[in-house]
Amino acid sequence: MNRIDKKFQEDKKLLSIYFSAGHPNLEDTVPILKKLQAAGVDMVEIGLPFSDPLADGPTIQESSTKALRNGMTTEKLFSQLENIREHIDIPLVLMGYFNPMMQYGIEKFCQRCEAIGIDGLIIPDLPVDVYHEEYKTLFDAHGLYNMFLITPQTPEERIRYIDEVSNGFIYMVSSASVTGAKNTFGQTQTDYFDRIAKMGLSTPTVVGFGISNAETYTAATTHSKGAIIGSAFIQFLENEGVDKINQFISSIR
Repeated sequence: MNRIDKKFQEDKKLLSIYFSAGHPNLEDTVPILKKLQAAGVDMVEIGLPFSDPLADGPTIQESSTKALRNGMTTEKLFSQLENIREHIDIPLVLMGYFNPMMQYGIEKFCQRCEAIGIDGLIIPDLPVDVYHEEYKTLFDAHGLYNMFLITPQTPEERIRYIDEVSNGFIYMVSSASVTGAKNTFGQTQTDYFDRIAKMGLSTPTVVGFGISNAETYTAATTHSKGAIIGSAFIQFLENEGVDKINQFISSIR
């Protein structure tokens, strides 16, 4: 069974953390993963830096740019993660844009992910129908789940299609804007969370974009299985460094 499925069977709300590989420093990737697991995080999304991250807000864009300047590449990340399963047993998801994966070679990329022990991918610019028709068989062959994003504007028909063809979880974007931390959610977001919960989807949902503190984490997980924190965590790394990661996680739940 995929580690993501095992994790989602646990009787609790999940906390997933996103960070850009190679940030703040090039060799911080593995130390951050170890600190996050020790702090009790349920899943980690490792960002593959890209020069044109359209869905990301300023904080993640800046961290991605710094990581590229530090020398982070797809091959470097795979090298860093080579023996990661000797230390980390929680689910690991690579999140990135399709262009670097295509440049690397999709089949080769999937092979490396499987060999390392990556559980799934999130590719914001890969349309679900293209994935379904052209890549799902390949991903399945390498044991890789592929998670898709929905927003408050995603039509119900498309949400049900995503629910039908994807696995792992559905990434429920809290708003139609780019990523970024918020201190609270408004009624629009709350109504959206409630609406999706009432659709009775077979794939569990996890809320991302705008989760920054205990209040937004609690609000996001009221109608979903978990929440993803990215920008707020990256900002914490900038300000406090890797050694204090446990303080950040403790402040969320």
